[in-house]
Amino acid sequence: MKFKGPMLVVKEIEKSQRFYKEALGLRTILNFGANITLTGGVALQTRESWEEFIRKDDTCIRFGGNNSELYFEEDEFDHFIEKLNKMENIQYVHPVYEHRWGQRVVRFYDPDMHIIEVGENLKAVCKRFLDSGMTVEEAAQRMDVPVKFVQACIR
Repeated sequence: MKFKGPMLVVKEIEKSQRFYKEALGLRTILNFGANITLTGGVALQTRESWEEFIRKDDTCIRFGGNNSELYFEEDEFDHFIEKLNKMENIQYVHPVYEHRWGQRVVRFYDPDMHIIEVGENLKAVCKRFLDSGMTVEEAAQRMDVPVKFVQACIR
């Protein structure tokens, strides 16, 4: 068995397709009308077709449950945040913040209230710490990772 990727039920598939392209740079691989597959393995499915597939009416489909997310990592985190801040109608779960291990993240909603998290690539975190003057050992301690992990990140 092979996991193929997440599928999100959406109210307006074209709007969601445009959002994922503009916000995250995902491109359409396949477009079957009621189902669109994007790069990264993300699939979008119309609400109406999903109701038919699961043989339920629209009262059982809820948006905005805040109980899952799609997670992405970005090498150029600051550039991404600048781009995101210029977009209209972005609704943030929270602004950028830094986890205790040093990785910066932002969470926001897609048009159907699915949570999207974009985190700074961990190699970029290592580089940021080392560029700030930390030693490899200090960066490893700050990130709570083995020294070998930091060394691998800078190769």
